[in-house]
Amino acid sequence: MADNHSKEVRSRNMSRIRSTDNKPEEIVRKFLFSQGFRYRKNDKKLPGKPDIVLPKYRTVIFVNGCFWHKHDCPRFVWPSSNQDYWRPKILGNVERDKKNVGQLRSQGWNVIVVWECELKKAVRDERLYALCREIRGAS
Repeated sequence: MADNHSKEVRSRNMSRIRSTDNKPEEIVRKFLFSQGFRYRKNDKKLPGKPDIVLPKYRTVIFVNGCFWHKHDCPRFVWPSSNQDYWRPKILGNVERDKKNVGQLRSQGWNVIVVWECELKKAVRDERLYALCREIRGAS
C-alpha cells in the first residue's frame, strides 16, 4: 500500500512528532502534580532518560506511545510501506526499552510504564489513580 502523503508532507508530519513534552506525558505530569507528587523530567543521568522521575519514591515512569514501542493493543499496526526501515526501528526501540528497564531495576528503581492507549478518555481516570497507588505502594 502506498503512502497517502507526498514525501515532503510525510517528512513535515514526522518532524512534528516530539519525543519529550508530548500530550500523553503532559496528562500524566499534570495529574501527578495535582495529587501532590513532585518529579523531575527526562533525567539524563538515568538509563533511557525516563519521562518522569520521582526520587522520593525511587520510581521512574515511561509514558510510551503504542506505535513507537510496539504495545500489544489495537493502536499498534505494523506499517505496510517501507517495512525495511520500520521493523528494525520499532524492534530496536523495544530492545532498548528492555535494556533500560533492566538497568534501572538493577539500580533499585521501581519502573512503571504508562501506555498512550491507557490515557484515552474512557480509561484515563482509572489508570491515573492506579498509577498513584503503584507509586505509593513502591515506597
